[in-house]
Amino acid sequence: MKILIPEKFNKAGIALLEDAGYEVTFKPDTTAAELVEMIPDYDALIVRSATTVTREVIEAGAKLKIIGRAGVGVDNIDRDAATERGIIVCNAPLSNVVSAAEQTMALMLSAARNTARATASMKEGKWDRSKFTGIELQDKTLGIFGTGHVGLLVAERAAAFGMKLIGYDPYCPPERAAHYGITLYDDVDEVCKQSNFITLHMPKTPETTGMIGAKQMAEMPEGGIILNVARGGLVDLEALADALENGHLGGVGVDVWENEPVTDSPIHAFDNAVITPHLGASTKEAQTRAATQIAEYVIAGLEGKTVNTVVNSARIPADVMAKLGDFLPIAQKTGEILAQLVDGGIDKVSVTAHGKIADADPSVLGTAALAGIVSFGSEIPVNIINAGYIAEQRGVVVETATDPLSESYPSYLEIKAYSGGEEYAVASTIALGREMPRIINLLGLPVDFVPEKDIVVLEYEDKPGQIGKIGTILGDAGINVESMQIAKDSEHPLVEVLLNLNQEVPANVRRALESTVETERIWYIDL
Repeated sequence: MKILIPEKFNKAGIALLEDAGYEVTFKPDTTAAELVEMIPDYDALIVRSATTVTREVIEAGAKLKIIGRAGVGVDNIDRDAATERGIIVCNAPLSNVVSAAEQTMALMLSAARNTARATASMKEGKWDRSKFTGIELQDKTLGIFGTGHVGLLVAERAAAFGMKLIGYDPYCPPERAAHYGITLYDDVDEVCKQSNFITLHMPKTPETTGMIGAKQMAEMPEGGIILNVARGGLVDLEALADALENGHLGGVGVDVWENEPVTDSPIHAFDNAVITPHLGASTKEAQTRAATQIAEYVIAGLEGKTVNTVVNSARIPADVMAKLGDFLPIAQKTGEILAQLVDGGIDKVSVTAHGKIADADPSVLGTAALAGIVSFGSEIPVNIINAGYIAEQRGVVVETATDPLSESYPSYLEIKAYSGGEEYAVASTIALGREMPRIINLLGLPVDFVPEKDIVVLEYEDKPGQIGKIGTILGDAGINVESMQIAKDSEHPLVEVLLNLNQEVPANVRRALESTVETERIWYIDL
């Protein structure tokens, strides 16, 4: 498989990709037109912030399976277009958290102590000590907007300076913030009123864009300082310039901009504005981590393994992934089987997790089952990324449930599909470790077989000679039966025969089976 890297990228990441056996094209400074022209030949694309991955690029990438962003933000990637085509978009969210936190502290100290201004003055041959009198961090209040990885690292470092910590983050449990010494408030303005310093560490969304504007700045104590090392646009720069002009703010530190690169802005002219060209991740250590981490995630995606940093679907919490991750492939394969058993269109899917796996959120299993079900009849590749989107377009509803009771197996899945009021059910589990997926119930009858590539299921009235007919027809056609399973019970009027074959059944052999064996129904399943 081939991987394209169209901009600067740390050589450690390239080495990982090549050591894994992938062909890497490293072409820094690739233009937008060149990217569209080149991408059809590649299975994966790795970018940083300089490359914009548009819908045009994604739709041209006929072989594209995964797009990796060597860093945190993915604003430069059209995630909707990727989702529609089942392309994974992932990032390396923890690669630069330390660097970003340290950059925040650097801007904070520089703004508080007028370091940049004093340096510029010294280089002009001046000695203006009194002009650059600053303020201490100790006993000042720091308002932290966003208590994710970077925000919490900043909190740890600010606490070491003796700062009082408050914050705003509607998604952070108060007890988690309290563990880091942060008192959370549910009102932005209240945090601003109390904060001598404000630092932002939130993603850019419609809700957070411009969240610190003229009103919030006016609420701050006089001489306050605002820092932004998160995303351009979170702070209104026009309002920021006004607050610096009228002297209400004592300084600002800005590392990120709405439209980069930037050579001018409303705050460029102010001496007490410490401005940097997006240096939050610009450390040797962060660059190496970003490259190696995204290389590992892209390799995992190309190998069909789970990528935990996927950003164009709901992220799977680590604890849920630890419990359910091994069941995702069998859930998807069970969905594939169901899609080929159902007569007609499926309008509803029900997924129930039984046994030990019942104590985790089963929604990810529902998505995996949908991926298997909607893969049939889809013109584009389907996986766990775009399964929900395609199912919604088809009007397929998915329900999930849990049941801690499981008599026969430690854990198993029961997946049902409904079509025109009729129910079709298949149950599956993993035996003896993750390498042994098994189907344990098919259409109400107990079975125990490994779902391999080509399967034939025959349902007929139990009578002597049927197995012999089946074996003769397949043998005469040179088709080897690798395993056979006969399923019946006293409450079921029909018997099921399941055959794992070494090849697909040709049309002439299908006709022979259907005309010779007195079947009620027969299915040919291709996995």
